[in-house]
Formats: sequence, C-alpha cells, structure tokens
Amino acid sequence: MNAPVPLPLAETAVLPVVTTGEPVKTTCPYCGVGCGVLARPDGTGGAGIAGDPDHPANRGRLCSKGSALGETLGLSTRLLTPMLRGAEGELAEASWDAALDAIAGAFRRTIDAHGPDSVAFYLSGQLLTEDYYAANKLAKGFLGTANVDTNSRLCMASSVAGHKRAFGSDTVPGVYADLDDADLVVLVGSNAAWCHPVLFRRLEAARARRGTKIVVIDPRRTATAEEADLFLPVAPGMDSVLFAGLLVHLAEAGALDDAYVAAHTSGFAEALAGAWKLAPDLATVAAKTGVSAADIARFHALFAGTERVVTCYSQGVNQSAQGTDKVSAILNVHLATGRIGWPGMGPFSLTGQPNAMGGREVGGLANQLAAHMGFAPEEVDRVRRFWGAPHMATREGLKAVDMMAAVAEGRIKALWVLGTNPAVSLPRADAVRVALSRLDFLAISDNVRATDTLACRPHVLLPALAWGEKDGTVTNSERRISRQRPFLAPPGEARADWWAMAEVGRRLGHGAAFGWRTAADVFREHAALSAFENEGTRDFDIGGLAGLDDAAFDAMAPRQWPVQSPGEEGETRFFAEGGFFTPDRRARFVVPADPAPAEATDPAFPLRLNTGRIRDQWHTMTRTGLSPRLGGHLPAPFVEMHPADAAALGIEAGDFVRLSSVHGAAVLEARLSNGQRHGELFAPIHWSGANAAQARVNALVAGATDPFSGQPESKATPVRAEKVSLPWRGFLLVRESSDPPPASWWARVALDGGAGWRIADAEGPEVWRMRAGALFGATDRAEFLDIRSGIYRAAAYDGAGRLTGLLSVAPAGQAPDWTAVAPFLAAGPLAPAERRAVLAGRAAGAAAACGPLVCSCFGVPADPIRALLAAEPGADVARIGAVLNAGTNCGSCVPELRRLIAAAPVPG
Repeated sequence: MNAPVPLPLAETAVLPVVTTGEPVKTTCPYCGVGCGVLARPDGTGGAGIAGDPDHPANRGRLCSKGSALGETLGLSTRLLTPMLRGAEGELAEASWDAALDAIAGAFRRTIDAHGPDSVAFYLSGQLLTEDYYAANKLAKGFLGTANVDTNSRLCMASSVAGHKRAFGSDTVPGVYADLDDADLVVLVGSNAAWCHPVLFRRLEAARARRGTKIVVIDPRRTATAEEADLFLPVAPGMDSVLFAGLLVHLAEAGALDDAYVAAHTSGFAEALAGAWKLAPDLATVAAKTGVSAADIARFHALFAGTERVVTCYSQGVNQSAQGTDKVSAILNVHLATGRIGWPGMGPFSLTGQPNAMGGREVGGLANQLAAHMGFAPEEVDRVRRFWGAPHMATREGLKAVDMMAAVAEGRIKALWVLGTNPAVSLPRADAVRVALSRLDFLAISDNVRATDTLACRPHVLLPALAWGEKDGTVTNSERRISRQRPFLAPPGEARADWWAMAEVGRRLGHGAAFGWRTAADVFREHAALSAFENEGTRDFDIGGLAGLDDAAFDAMAPRQWPVQSPGEEGETRFFAEGGFFTPDRRARFVVPADPAPAEATDPAFPLRLNTGRIRDQWHTMTRTGLSPRLGGHLPAPFVEMHPADAAALGIEAGDFVRLSSVHGAAVLEARLSNGQRHGELFAPIHWSGANAAQARVNALVAGATDPFSGQPESKATPVRAEKVSLPWRGFLLVRESSDPPPASWWARVALDGGAGWRIADAEGPEVWRMRAGALFGATDRAEFLDIRSGIYRAAAYDGAGRLTGLLSVAPAGQAPDWTAVAPFLAAGPLAPAERRAVLAGRAAGAAAACGPLVCSCFGVPADPIRALLAAEPGADVARIGAVLNAGTNCGSCVPELRRLIAAAPVPG
C-alpha cells in the first residue's frame, strides 16, 4: 500500500439547511417504492411530514411508516461523536482525525500482512447511492478487494441473478404505471398490502376503475391474500413448479407468442422440455404445490386469457434457496407470451430497501462492479482506466453469508460495517455476533448508538448522518432516481458516509481519486462512468446527468433511467421489441431445477418457520421503534401458528412459545391463525436484543443459500415449538429512559411521554414488589397489592406530582393492559382522582377502553370502530373512513377493517 498522506480533514461544501418552515422535497427512507415526501422543518429539530403530490411514485400518498416519519426525528438515540476503543478496551470519544487514521492504519496493516482479501465492507440499502459508490471505489479500485457486500443480498439478490441470467443485465423492464394499465396482477411472495401499501392502493384503484383481477401466491393467507380474487396457498419453495406448470399450460393452449420467442429469445425448447419434466400435468402441479387442481386451473385460465398481465414478486420469491430459479420460472412465462415491456405487461421485482436499486447500480454487491458491470476482463479494465485504480480487484468477492463465515474462520481480519445491523438481520445471528466480536478490527458507521452490532466490541464508531440530514440520491424499484435532501442541520459531529470513505482513501495516499467536495461531485462521477465506453451494450446509462452543476443537481426532479441526454424525460420500458443485453441481444430461457428444501424437517424439528415483515415496523426498529403510533399495532414479537398445530402442542393464543432450531432459539407470543398452513409458522424479523429479550428470529435461520445469487433461505427453517410457562404478565411504564426490567421476557414499545415494556415472568407479585424499589428508587410511590388475586401495582411520582413510572403484574389470565393508563405518562401533575385511576389500572370515560390499534396513520383503535359498527349496522369501509379516517391514507388497515365488519353482530 502507498504511504499515508498527512492531510487535514478535507474541506467539504455543505448545502444550506432550510429552517424557514418551507417544505423540502425529499424521499422516504423505508421501502423500495421510493415515495416523495414533503418535510416542513419546525425550527426545533422536528418536521411536519406529508406526501409529495408531484412525485410520480406515490402521488402524495404515504404509508403508515412514512406518515410517522416526524415522530422518528430527534437525538435521543443518536451517535454524535466518533469513538475509539482504547488500550484498556473501553470506547471513548475521539476526533474525526484520530478515528479515520485508525481505520486507514488498520486496513493498511491488515492488507500488508494478509493481502487485500483479508479486509471487507458490509453495506446497507439505507445508504445513498453516493455512499455506495465511494465504498465500491475505495474497496474494489484502491484496496484491491471485492469483499464488498450489502444487506440487499438478503433482499433482492435472487432477482438480480434471475434478471442477469435471462436479460444479460439487472434490468427491471417495467414501471409502476403498469399496475394502472394491467387487467391481471399476480403477486408472488408479496404481502404488498402491508409491505408496499402505496403500490397496493394504486392496484386497488385500477381494480375499481378497470376491473383488474388480483391473484396472490403465498404460503400464508396474508392481508394481501384477503383482498385477492384468487389465492393460491403454495407450499414453501414450490413457486417454480407452479410457473413451470403455467408454461406447460400456455404451450398446450396455444397462448404463446411464437413470433416474439423466435425473434428475441433462445433456449425455449429446452425450457419447455424442463417445464414438462417438472410439471407435466395439473395433478402433478397440485400434488407438489399443495394447491387445489381447480384453483390452479382457474389461474391458468386467467393468465392465458388476459393480455395485460403484470407479475410482481418480492421476498417470498427471493429469500429462498431456490430464489433465482423461481425468478427464472416467472420470467419464462412472460418471455414466452411476449408480455414484457408493453403497458400493463411484464415481470416486476418489488424491491424491499430504499436504495437496493441504487446500490446495484454502483456495484454494491460482491459479484458486481460499478455501472452494472461485472468481472469480465474487459469490464475490469474499463473500470480500472476510468478510476485510475492502482489495485483493481479482478474477481468476485464474498457474498454476505460467505463473508461472515470468513470472518468466523479468521480469513477476514478487518471489516467496516456501514448503516446496517448484521448481528440481528443475518442468518445464524448468534454465530454472526460471536464472529464480529472476534475481529482483529471492526469499524462501524451508524447514526444510532445502541444496536446488537454495536455491542460486538467495535474498535471505531463513526457518527453518520440520518434521514433528514443526508444529501444525495436513491433509486426506487422502477429505476427512478430521486433526491434525498437535507432539511435538518447535521447534529454533533455526524458526517456523510461518502465523505468518511473519501477521507480514508486520502489517508491511504489516493487523494486525487477522492477529492469530492459534495455529493453532487460523487453523483457526476457515477453518471459519467455509466456512459463510459457504453455504446448501448449496458442497460444502465445516466450519462445525460453527468454534466449537472450543483444547482441543477440540487433541483433535480425524479428521473427514470436510462438518461442519455440532459433533457430526456418520461417513463421507459425495456424489451418490448427485444434488445436484450446478452452477446446476441436475445433473452435466455432458463430451466429451473426440481426444487427441494434446503433443510428437511425431522422428528426433532418438525415445523417450518417462515420469517418476514409486519405492517408498521422496518428492519430492526432503529427508526420505526421510536414512533408510539407504529408501536401500537403489533407491540410484541409473536409467532403465528395454525390452531391445529397449536392445540397438538397444548398452546393457546397468548401463550409463550420457545422456537428452537439447530442454530438458536427465540421466545415469542403465540397468535393463532387459520391463514397459516399446517406444519408452518410465521415470525417477524424486527425485534432485536435492543427491544426484546429473546426475539431475534434470525438466530434460528440456517443460512443455506441460493447457488446462483447467494441469497439465504429465510422462509423454510426447520424448528420445533414448545410452550413456555410464564404464569405472570404485566407491564412497566417509565417517563425517563431506563434499562429493561428484570423479567424472563420483555418487549419495549415507545409511548407518548416515555416507554413501555410488556413483561412475562415466572415470579409473582411479592418478588415484583421488592423489585419496584430498585426500578423506581427513592420516589413518591403508591402501591396496590392483592395477594389472593395475585395483582400488584406500583406508581411512582416526581416532586411535581407527575407520573414517572407504573408497574403492573397479574396472573396470565388477567394480563393487564396499559391502553387506558399510558396517556398519564405524558400528562402533567395528576389530581387525586387521576392517581386513583392509575393505581386502579383504568381510566374513566372514552379512554377506558380503546382496544388494539388498527389504523396507525390516524391512531384509530378497535373500540371506536366497533362502536360505529354497532351504532350503524351495515356500515362499510368507506363509512368507517368518513367518520373515523381509518383506512383513508395508506389503506394497509383495510383488511383489518373488513375483519371487524365481518365480526360485527348482525341485528336481530
């Protein structure tokens, strides 16, 4: 490595932050829909949030998570200064110079001693494109390692691999407008009503306007499935069989586009023969998939008889050991029918992360180079020359799961993690946590100061900018590049990730290559590389944006790529008339393999665990967990079971269940649902060691990977389930931040005015009465103890008479609910009657009974909805929306509203 150049921190131009109260157009930091947001700073570090009606992705709509973004702003959980681990092993505040010198020195020493493959970067779909680009350039061009991967590997890697096998490039052919124009939309492994609700509302509008049919293919009867015209409860991993059977049917029915196949594709005969072998007839497809032959036949007829078909697929397809083959099976039917690239037609990958697409554009995955190039010798040489790279990586690096295995084995010695929480989100999460803790050198860039990964003894912590402070671009699922603009001043010493990586590049002697002053500088270089020696041979080309000056970059409206000239506008579809990015410009049909589970169940582990997202939370809750509204819908980690499976194990709704696999365990609350297939379970991924006691479900997941994409199987882990006896239930409310209560099981929820913990324990009221002293200290405390009933409550007050804490414990069958008393936590001094209500565990009036939260956007609980239905028999979803607003924003609560309507008593 070159000797370090002793430079001061680079001068970085910072755009002025708007503080006048005028709205700033920016982009939501959650899913890949890429919704436009209007943020109106309030001058005190907060902002009013609304959807941007001018943004083509959402047309002013926001989901529950986007609507609550204003509740997630603030500095209470932020990392604000660099930190260094000293000789005695403790982290202490440090200067940026010292922290950056430590990273550069560690990487230099490690590479000198062990070679470039001994260092790695693990990135995040939360990063901006400019951050991703800087990491890719630093690692692959100047450190000489391609060990650069991202949590997007856990999200969309199988889609990338499927696209490249078929199209020769990672190209999403369609656009969101296709949902408006389709007459049939097939949702595969996608709970869009919860996970992409803005797009699902768009689809519902199309159904109301033109009668669009919706088919849902999923092992679970999700909220999306409840809204479908046809639901196919496919067995785990069998999607490729279902689509192979569809291809066979289309051939037999004469529903293929023979002209398109002949002119623009290759390998069709082999693909059809493979489909015949995999799914020769309806009976075989029904037997393998577990779907009734009648429903499969109905699906065949719908697909064959409808010209305008869009097939949207998401994590249920991608997060699988057969993910790439599932994608190929879907692409095969669209290529065979020529239903691609035309309005209302095509396969469409629904991206899970806000910038997974942008990361793919700049080589954020270990098997890519920037600008949709790979590691072919001519592509390596092209990028080398453009960058002037002295240590160009020449082969693919390690994908995420293999990267962590290399960390555990000691082959990777130094790792830089940016903007993600792998100790929670990666498979075999317990082993990942141990491996990270044993690294010779671990640097972490994050904007929060407490995550499971930050507990893995990092040597350097860098304070990163958060949403609202970042300046750059993201790309959504339809290839639309949007600006994330700052509307808040950077707090403390937080800085941009691209800047930190550029500073490390400078310290390693490469100052000329990392001389960017602004995010616009990075973007211009990224755009120029996309056009470099690109004569129409690469799909990704935004060369038309390479000449934007700073003002034009700042004002840039959402643009869909490709953009080959500055004035180019409008939506672009690919492949309607061929033009694929393979050497002969023809698409490739691919024969999917006969699917088999990555791991078989057995008597010790007889059930299959499926993992995924819930409606109002995101990733590991570092942002959404700050919102009281979002925490109100599903406040505790749970496992969903079929009632028959639960009964066989002696488990009832509300019991605690220990799930175990060969890799780990979790304790979750049982929820019973007939929408679960027999023998299968579902648990959400969001709870971490920071917000629950024993709920890290990825500790159970094995990490078997797709052979083409490297994406791990997260949908079919063999587990066993056992009832856990925790006879006492309760809650703890606190106004000030504190450590978790000393309970066997707990889960934390943000509340207005403080925080709440739901608790379950083997110990009863007498023990908790002794614990109350330690929990509340020397405060004004009132207690209630009923030994016979097993009920204990303690309320603590400050000198002004404000409630500072409330503890309530009771037998499981009388589990207390904080709904009625939690509002007192944010109140001022309480009157005597209010103090009595707190200790009684209930409040008078409307607050006494609210029920579980149904609509997070407007904070509408169940009880007012039930009251309306009782007062107005026959009220529908529209009436509920008119009276209570529920269901009128993102619509993700509409399935729950319909369930409440169905359960309402019918007048006699």
